[in-house]
Amino acid sequence: MAKYFDVHPENPQRRTIDSVVDMIRGGKLVAYPTDSCFALGCQLGNRDGISRIRSIRNLDDRHHFTLVCQNFAQLGQFVQIDNDVFRAIKAATPGSYTFILPATSEVPRQLLHPKKKTVGVRIPDHVVTQALLAELGEPLLSSTLLLPDEAEPMTQGWEIKERLDHEVDAVLDSGDCGTEPTTVIDFSGGDVEIVRRGAGDTSRFE
Repeated sequence: MAKYFDVHPENPQRRTIDSVVDMIRGGKLVAYPTDSCFALGCQLGNRDGISRIRSIRNLDDRHHFTLVCQNFAQLGQFVQIDNDVFRAIKAATPGSYTFILPATSEVPRQLLHPKKKTVGVRIPDHVVTQALLAELGEPLLSSTLLLPDEAEPMTQGWEIKERLDHEVDAVLDSGDCGTEPTTVIDFSGGDVEIVRRGAGDTSRFE
């Protein structure tokens, strides 16, 4: 049965954040809010967590997992960025974007796209997510909480708790965070490719 944590959206309680981070460090899988809908998250090297996310979402090995980073310095440890891409991403973060880039050796192999050796990265503009990341001290391995055969992600913490009570270990709820997932921009092929149009404005990349 999943633990349910209700946290203030602008001033998240430190004790609650600490409890959720302790669970993440202990190998647990959590559902948490971002600036573009809820996500499933676990620690970077958590093989069981990765497997559970794949199972919940019915994902194949071509799915790009996302490393949700606290800041640009952290993001730069896990992906390769040239100067032009650096400027483009820097101008758009923090925000509702996921960027697909070549991964560095810091990224566990099971997270990489099998052919491209790429991974998704993002820096969210959300107080609760940033509080989690600050306490965790490393990126959170994540995937949008979008269930198979459903058009939109779930937006209510109580609904997630009800639906996934035996599939996740915790639900962190700070209120409605919308149904629109991130805009996904692929920089890995040389040219800029807009993979998914979502919450982030695409005009700067077109």
